[in-house]
Amino acid sequence: MELSPLTKLYYAIGEVADMFHLAPSVIRYWEAEFPQLHPAKNNKGERKYTTKDIEMIQQIFHLVKEKGFTIDGAKKEIEQQKQDKKDKNLLLQHLKDLRKKIEIFKESLG
Repeated sequence: MELSPLTKLYYAIGEVADMFHLAPSVIRYWEAEFPQLHPAKNNKGERKYTTKDIEMIQQIFHLVKEKGFTIDGAKKEIEQQKQDKKDKNLLLQHLKDLRKKIEIFKESLG
């Protein structure tokens, strides 16, 4: 699902629900199931969703509603993607370190 550009700092649960054509209760349920989704609440207890929160909802929506994952399956997939990203960043850092060592070695040769 493609969202229109987000222009506000915070969105109410009704606005977010409308973006995804979901009932607000679905989003509240996802909050309980996915610890990565934790919108701020104002003094009245109203949820205020940031762009980051909405991106997480979009990822959950994609996995659950578009790809047919179960909630548990979506949780595992999100954790796997997080781990894959960490692994990729670690590998990239190792490659950068190796390149630097090769450049130092090359300079020492001549």
